[in-house]
Formats: sequence, structure tokens, C-alpha cells
Amino acid sequence: MTTTIALSSDCIHNLELSPARSVIEDWVAAGAIAASEQQLRFAIDYPQEPDDPRELSEIPEVRLWFICLDACYPWLPFLLDWKTGELVRYTAMLVPHQFSPKAGIQYNPEALEIFLMQKLFVLHNWMQELDIPSRSRLKSMAQLLGYEFDDELFELFEKQS
Repeated sequence: MTTTIALSSDCIHNLELSPARSVIEDWVAAGAIAASEQQLRFAIDYPQEPDDPRELSEIPEVRLWFICLDACYPWLPFLLDWKTGELVRYTAMLVPHQFSPKAGIQYNPEALEIFLMQKLFVLHNWMQELDIPSRSRLKSMAQLLGYEFDDELFELFEKQS
């Protein structure tokens, strides 16, 4: 069952992570973190002026909140509802990009590659600790962000562990 975390502008401006912490920590305490895979969404209520053309991921205060969250839960992509675009939106919060109404999000390629490789390492190690099979999940995550990796990369991860 998907869980939606509501974020108000007050939470964002005060870097108040409690809406996310309460959900995530409840899952951790209940031993349900593995069962919560791809079950998390965010509903962001951040008022903008009518003539403000920016996407939420282009607003520094919103991005800062997600940077703070990522620092606490670097394995959060595991929980995000990928099917509804949460992984892509989360990535946009953390990776420099341009937004085009016609082309959509255009990530800085080098920044996206660094972000993705860091997440692959973090998630691989975290999933190993929890005995969650990781290879196919991590390959799927990379594919969602436009990357295709062969098994050699994951063999390196396993040697590193």
C-alpha cells in the first residue's frame, strides 16, 4: 500500500523532516522496510506566485529540504514509488538540471552519472545488510534514469562488499 507524505511550506522552510521521519522510522521499527519497497510518494504544497514558471525541483528551498532528507536516508530511492515518477522527481531535487516544457527534465549528464553511481553503491551496500537481492533492482533504477549497466559493474560491487 502506497504512503503519501504531505509537505507544507512550513516544513520546507524549517527543514522539518518529521513528516518523512515518522513514516520511515515506523517502517524501520516494524521491520517492514523491505516490504515498503516503492511505496512512498510526496505531496508537496508549496505556494508559488501565478507568474512563477519554475517546477518544484527548481525552487532552492524545496531542493534543500530534499537534500537534507537524502543526507538522513541515502537509501531512500528504494522506498520511492518509481511507477508514478517519484524517483525521477527525487533525482531532479538532487541533480542540477534544466526544465523544458517540450523535452521535460534535462539533467546535467556528469552530475546525473555521479549521483547514480553514488546511489548504486549506497543501495547495494544497504540492501546487502538487509539481505535484499539488489542486482535487478539497481539495474532497473539505472534504466529509469537512462543508464544501462552490465553485470561486470555489479560483480565489482560484490567484490567491494
